[in-house]
Amino acid sequence: MTTITPVETDASEGERGDYEEVTVPVLVIGAGAAGARAAIALADHGIESLVIGKRDHGDAHTVWAAGGINAALGSLDPEDDWAIHAADTIDEGHHLNDPTAVETVTRAMPDRIRELDEWGTEFARTPDGEIDQRYFGAQSFRRTCFVGDRTGEAMLDTLVGRAQELEIPYRENVMVTKLLSDGDRVYGAAGYDMEDGQAILFRASHVVLAAGGFSALWSRHSSREDENTGDGPALALEAGANLLDVEFVQFHPTGMVADDEWDDDWNGRLVTEAVRGEGGRLYNANGDRFMERYSPDQMELDARDVVARAIQAEVDAGRGTDNGGVYLDISHRDRSFLQERLPRMYERFQSLGVDLAAEPVEIAPTAHYTMGGVDVDFRTGETNVDRLYAVGETTAGVHGANRLGGNSLAETVALGKIVGDHVATEYAPRRVDRLPERVRATAEREFDRLAALAAADGDEDPRALIEELGELLWEYAGIRRDGPSLADGRAALADLRERARHVGVVGDRTGRPFEFAVDLGFMLTLADAVLGAAARRTESRGAHYRTDYPEVDSDWRRNVLVSLDGDDLRLSTRTPGTPSERVQRALDEGYELDYHHLE
Repeated sequence: MTTITPVETDASEGERGDYEEVTVPVLVIGAGAAGARAAIALADHGIESLVIGKRDHGDAHTVWAAGGINAALGSLDPEDDWAIHAADTIDEGHHLNDPTAVETVTRAMPDRIRELDEWGTEFARTPDGEIDQRYFGAQSFRRTCFVGDRTGEAMLDTLVGRAQELEIPYRENVMVTKLLSDGDRVYGAAGYDMEDGQAILFRASHVVLAAGGFSALWSRHSSREDENTGDGPALALEAGANLLDVEFVQFHPTGMVADDEWDDDWNGRLVTEAVRGEGGRLYNANGDRFMERYSPDQMELDARDVVARAIQAEVDAGRGTDNGGVYLDISHRDRSFLQERLPRMYERFQSLGVDLAAEPVEIAPTAHYTMGGVDVDFRTGETNVDRLYAVGETTAGVHGANRLGGNSLAETVALGKIVGDHVATEYAPRRVDRLPERVRATAEREFDRLAALAAADGDEDPRALIEELGELLWEYAGIRRDGPSLADGRAALADLRERARHVGVVGDRTGRPFEFAVDLGFMLTLADAVLGAAARRTESRGAHYRTDYPEVDSDWRRNVLVSLDGDDLRLSTRTPGTPSERVQRALDEGYELDYHHLE
């Protein structure tokens, strides 16, 4: 992508000259698959956008979604269709999903896959040339399309290549710290250039948030330390948008457990579900294949929340490893099979001195994906703030209480196109409005705040506080929760928030300490929302498991909404909608994977 030429501030629009001003019709915040697909749709309609990202070009969390992307193509199972895909998604979401969101995504996905294929994504093929599909947990049929175990990376390469063909402007290493909103409408964003520290005001007619989720709040997580820190949801909440379902955090069953000989950076890194999808088996430290006790029909391919809790139960019962994990073994598969179907996993472990074809690997649950996020209308992608949109993991609605494996990448391209198409119809007149003085004043106050933060000389290390926050959430709002622990967690969070007022930043705005200090603000906001929503939901459903309320409560088939009331969080609930007749028929049919096809 090319870099847009900034539009400088007109003298009549502001007296200060200490920040750069960029004017663009549509600002896309986040450069992963969701942001790229929205920008491509805009370009197809002749609408200019600017895509900005916190990292280098092409370096986005999409590349870590390895196992595949769902679409009811029926390549191997012709009886599959979009309605069964929708039913599986709703069942896995424990019926808290927004049915409109689910049906919008599942209907669109066959076309989105064919589009990616046409644009050059090298999906695996069947012997007769069809796009190959594999099993993923909790799915009724083989519908997960894949490029080995590097599907997300291959998808993003394709989308970036398409964006380059369309000459979509891109700007890298820019962090947005505040959306410019009056609570009713968004006008742009404020942030800074992470390379030179320059403050930047983005003036835009429409803003699309594609900045990821918040799974990195937990101490063991599958994201890199600078990803999924809650930027998108926190920015939206402060701008006046609502959050939804933030208590539902998916702890993926198979995260790496750091070995004494490995760098700690590997701890929590995802071992893709494709390993289990291709026949991987779980064993405890006693050598028992323990999923026979918890899910004799679906075994290792049951829903992620079921498998993660089973692993935790084995560890809690003293049948785990010394490191608090269990073993994942796919050594019964031929080496050539692993090299073809799981090349990245095979090569990763080979580089660490582990031979997947000959021995098991130690794994444990890891915070991987946040089902909750910004509440949007999935017919358009718009939030309750005019002209503010959200896509990808920043949003909520598709996944309900637990995400179906392979649906995260699907959501990015399905909603990304919808948002781009809708914004194109709304962008009139084809000019960016002047910035109201009160909104410009908001931006300038934000720049003053950033300057003060860069000069902070307190005795608290922001990175150390982030690490403490991760341990706090793992202890009080991890896989197993209860009312007293959540209350203790909120008290501990209040103390941490007070200490965060006394951070010290070494260096300037181009350094990591400053970035950590900014991230900490986003993360504290999301942690407060998670603890509050988890305390409010007095049942167990999907990824939210409370030991003091261990059963599903039919009266709690409700979504928890989070909004800001001044500086305080306000919680409310609403009831999800009703599936269409066709999807309801698929739900009533009760389709289910026969795991033993793999045996």
